[in-house]
Amino acid sequence: MILFNQLAAAVLLLSLTLCLQCAGVATLIEWLKRVLARDIHKHGPVYSATLVVKSTVAIVILHGLVILLWASFYRARCFPSWELAFYFSASSYSTVGYGDLILPSNWRLLGPLEAITGVLMCGISVSVLFVLVTRLLDRDTPSSLTNSTGQNHA
Repeated sequence: MILFNQLAAAVLLLSLTLCLQCAGVATLIEWLKRVLARDIHKHGPVYSATLVVKSTVAIVILHGLVILLWASFYRARCFPSWELAFYFSASSYSTVGYGDLILPSNWRLLGPLEAITGVLMCGISVSVLFVLVTRLLDRDTPSSLTNSTGQNHA
């Protein structure tokens, strides 16, 4: 029965995490597409840096919400305070895992699962930031490297 409870909680938490992450990343991407569709060539490096910072803050908030989701479960089932639940969730999600706080044995499998999930979700976030920075750098590529047909001479 303990394994079934852990599996049910894992499926629920993973499903909610994926829904939250997908909704957050999709919203961020749509916002970035609208911002980048404007005449971005008129803006300089400060605008670009501000855009990267805003995107990073949005991603940190998104990860904070996912951590809070897991912490809510831990608070309800494992820990007596929100502080402990959030601390454990954040250290697991970020894979820091200090080890000074552990889950009760009947929920022990959720810690490593949250860590794996955190690594994957952070990877998705980094890829979004990478594409953004690449797009911002590409707009600054000198037009002399591209001929009239759009082919790159470099």
